[in-house]
This record gives sequence, C-alpha cells and structure tokens, in this order.
Amino acid sequence: MTIKKLIPCTLTAAVLASAALTGCSSKGTSDKSTTAAKTSAQETKETTTKSAETKDTEAGSSEVNTSAEAKSEEESKKAETELGSEEVSTEIGTSESADDLLAQIKERGNIVVAMEGTWAPWTYHDDNNDLVGYDVEVAQNIAEKLGVEVEFVEGEWDGLLAGLETGRYDIMVNGVGVTKERAEKYNFSTPYAYNKTAVIVRGDYDEISSMEDLKGKKTANTITSTYASQAEAYGATVTGVDDLNQTIELLLSKRIDATLNAEVVFNDYKKEHPEADVKIATYSDQVEEIAIPIRKGDDTVTLLEAVNDALDEMAKDGTLTELSEKYFGMDISKK
Repeated sequence: MTIKKLIPCTLTAAVLASAALTGCSSKGTSDKSTTAAKTSAQETKETTTKSAETKDTEAGSSEVNTSAEAKSEEESKKAETELGSEEVSTEIGTSESADDLLAQIKERGNIVVAMEGTWAPWTYHDDNNDLVGYDVEVAQNIAEKLGVEVEFVEGEWDGLLAGLETGRYDIMVNGVGVTKERAEKYNFSTPYAYNKTAVIVRGDYDEISSMEDLKGKKTANTITSTYASQAEAYGATVTGVDDLNQTIELLLSKRIDATLNAEVVFNDYKKEHPEADVKIATYSDQVEEIAIPIRKGDDTVTLLEAVNDALDEMAKDGTLTELSEKYFGMDISKK
C-alpha cells in the first residue's frame, strides 16, 4: 500500500524539476523552451496516463487479491468447522458408546466404583491406609473380567446412592441390600452375598429379645440403609449417623437403645474391639440379599449383563467363597 502512494509523487517531482531547468535557459532559445515545455507537458500527460493505468492495474489486482482472500478465508472457516466437528466427535465418542455405558467404560479404560471405605470388612482402610475389603476385591475382579482398570470413589452412604442415580459413578459395590424401594430406582445384579440382620445392644441391656421389642426404642443407622427401614417398620425411632463407629459411640453413651447391622459386621467389630461392651440381642428372620445397584436406563443394560456374567464366573470358580472366608470367616456368598 505504501509503494502505491509513493510512485506518482516521485514522477511529478521529476517533471517539475525538468520544467524549472528549462525556464532558466537563455531567452534566445524560446522556441526550444516552448518545444521543451510542450514535450515536458506531453511527458507529464503520458506519465499521468501511465500512472492512472498503473493504479487501474493495481486496483484490479487488489480486487483479485480481495476475492482470493475472501475465498481463502471461506475455505479456512470451512476447514475449522470440519476440524471442530472432528474434535467434538472425538470428545463424545462414537454414537454407539454415547448410548451404551459399557462401551464408554471400555473406551475410557476404567470403571468408576462407589463405596464408603469405612464399613469393615466390606470396605475399609487397613493399617497402611490401603483400601481393602470383601467388596474391594469383588469390584477388582469385575473390572478385570471387563478388561478395564477400577477407580474407587469413597463417600458417605446417602451421597453414593445419589451419585449413582445421576451417573457420577458406574456402579456401587458396598454391601447394598436389595429392597423394594431401591429396586424402583435401580437395576440390581444377581446377589453375590447374603446377610443376616442383628440387633446390637449394650452388654447390660436386656429389654430387647425379639424384633417386636424395638417398638418405642431409640436406634441409630444411616437414614437410607435397610437397617433404618427395618427398625422403623418395627416402631423404633431412628437417629441418622454416618458410620458404624459413630453408632457404637451413641450406643455405649446410652443415647440410643440399639442399632441394627449385619451379623458379619458385628463379628468383625468385636474381633477388632474385643473390649467393647456390646452384644447381639436378637436376629431378623429375613435374610437380606446383597447385590450391585446400577442406574436404570437403556444405556446400562449391557453393563448389567456383563456384571452378572462376572459374578456368575466368580461364584462358579470359587472366588466369592474364598473372599467370604478371608474377610468374614464364613461363606456369605450362599444362602
């Protein structure tokens, strides 16, 4: 652009300088001066004409360049749009994986498993603070059979169920009992353990000898647990807590009369805390089925089938029995 502006100015200055020199010649050469002036004028006109032609040519080139630039810009935008589409497609995966949770799990290479990490011997931390337990190894075996890694996410019971429903977790493996209410919200795998509910009281407390004796008593459990539902069904008033340790503290301080929990959990607690003055007052007649909840939806059907296949293999090859005896001292994988 700068060059285009400088060219005509330079030519005009040269012409004016030539005219000035001609004017300074002797008067005896007036004809020559006139002729020179005419010639100079003609040259100026020709120069101006050429300059105009140059401008026209440059203007034409500019129009061509502008058109080419516009075309190039249009093609560039098109390429960017196509590239953006490819990036979006890469992020969300194929349409198949977008509509199938199992396909998504295999595509990303891991399955996200929710658990408490505070409920021994199902899920807890050992002396080295490593996450261990019956359900930890069950989940690891499932992931191995699916051909992916396992990612554990720990949290409080109520939050885990809510996160499962919203899709934050793929499955929840945490000694979850199957109930009618839960079955309305989640699909459950085939049972992989069976649990007997015990009513736990202080060592000196003798007012409960049957489930019916819970009426009018104070108990404590996580609010959405099956144990809380059972206690309420028998007429007890339930106080919400976060874990078993908090429950035992309330029990020993006489702020509650009893608590309901798995018999195997009580046995494990007594093994770890033999000095604790607690005992089992009675048992529930019902045997609770333990299974893996998965959120409902067409996109989780294949995942449920895969989890069931994995559990079936573990039952047949003796893995569930081996893990049960390792963590509970008895086989809870069978009724």
